[in-house]
Amino acid sequence: MAIFVRENNHSKDCRMQQYIQENKERFYEELFSLLRIPSISAKPEHKADMRRCAERLVALLKEAGVDQAAVYDTAGHPVVYGYKDIGAPKTILVYGHYDVQPPEPLEKWRTDPFEPVIAADPATGEEAIYARGANDDKGQLFMHLKAFEHEVRAGLLHHNVKFIFEGEEEIGSPSLPAWVEAHKDMLKADVILVSDTTMLSDKVPSINCGMRGLAYLEVQVTGPNKDLHSGHYGGAVANPINVLCELIASLHDEKGRVAIPGFYDKVVELSTEDRAMLSRAPFDLKEYKEFLDIDDVRGEEGYTTLERTGIRPCLDVCGIWGGYTGTGAKTVLPSMAHAKISMRLVPNQRSSEITALFQQHFKAIAPKCVKVEVTPCEGGNGFLIPITSEAYKAASRAMAEVYGIEPVPSRGGGSIAILADMQTILGTDPLLMGFGLERDTIHSPNESYLLRQLWAGMRSLALFYKYF
Repeated sequence: MAIFVRENNHSKDCRMQQYIQENKERFYEELFSLLRIPSISAKPEHKADMRRCAERLVALLKEAGVDQAAVYDTAGHPVVYGYKDIGAPKTILVYGHYDVQPPEPLEKWRTDPFEPVIAADPATGEEAIYARGANDDKGQLFMHLKAFEHEVRAGLLHHNVKFIFEGEEEIGSPSLPAWVEAHKDMLKADVILVSDTTMLSDKVPSINCGMRGLAYLEVQVTGPNKDLHSGHYGGAVANPINVLCELIASLHDEKGRVAIPGFYDKVVELSTEDRAMLSRAPFDLKEYKEFLDIDDVRGEEGYTTLERTGIRPCLDVCGIWGGYTGTGAKTVLPSMAHAKISMRLVPNQRSSEITALFQQHFKAIAPKCVKVEVTPCEGGNGFLIPITSEAYKAASRAMAEVYGIEPVPSRGGGSIAILADMQTILGTDPLLMGFGLERDTIHSPNESYLLRQLWAGMRSLALFYKYF
């Protein structure tokens, strides 16, 4: 594994470091003002909170030094847009999202998810901010505000900068593609700069060169027209839960591959050279298993764990329910069973095509004793960016200076569906400079963000402005 270490020359970003030290308490207050707003896009009862969070971001953008910022209505939750035009030849478009995942289960949180606190990590003792959105994505979004603010106030800004913050990323960004299409002239830029991803390791930084797409569906299997007594009908009438389990079990073959005809038709096999380059990323399987408290990993035969989560597609059941699940026994044969199914897709696989393939296959394999419905929920395509681009090289140089070691290219296993849409509509590549770590437990209870990563992110982004 070739990792190239550079001398950590703090003199190049000492002004940003000093700015952080001088304004740290103000930064906490401003970030916490965002984290306290329960901007949960998935819940209609938080519609007013969504607008309140958008308006707070407009205020922070204006304080940071933009020429203009405003809240824009969409078919769903509002978009925040702001810009600073200095007449420069190049323009950076910063993307982020201010919506967050629901905090449930609340009993698993050690602190109030919407009352941010700075506390020691129970495992390492390092200080971190604990709150929903601390990392995903309010904390990482906030780094961009402060890096930009520093460049403006220090008189170092030499790019035009635009900001677009959306409120629907956690529900698949259903309204944003149309808004971007309608405002594409306003959003023209040379790079879409994003911090909404996770580094492979806190030992060696990484830059995401691409992310997987998503096709998410809900299936319903219906048997008899009502719940039945399992003694009177069991063994004679199909149990929808049993049938659903059989159908789901058939969706993978013995080698861990998805067993849907045509699923892999457009999957591009990476060359030996490309796989070797991606394998530079540090990975300790023993630590991985210990972190997850599992005895072994499992996945598609012939690929490493990192390849399974980055360059290969997959299918997973995200939820399954039916019948009686309360306390005690109820001898019932249920009328219906349900499941939510997620398929992560690699570039060239189209979400709409994979959704159609799944619908066709799932209905075709269902036995006549049940009826099957498949309902698409959300989806989006994946994307790749070249590591030879000027933007990637600038990001690599900036992070190497802050971390003292050359970042490695990686592939993100998750999805930010809107970035593929923006890449297509605007003709501009996204660049993912994410500073989260796996220990941050985004989407789960006790989400947090290490302070050292918050500050390192600000420093790296300020240097990106310098080198791009």
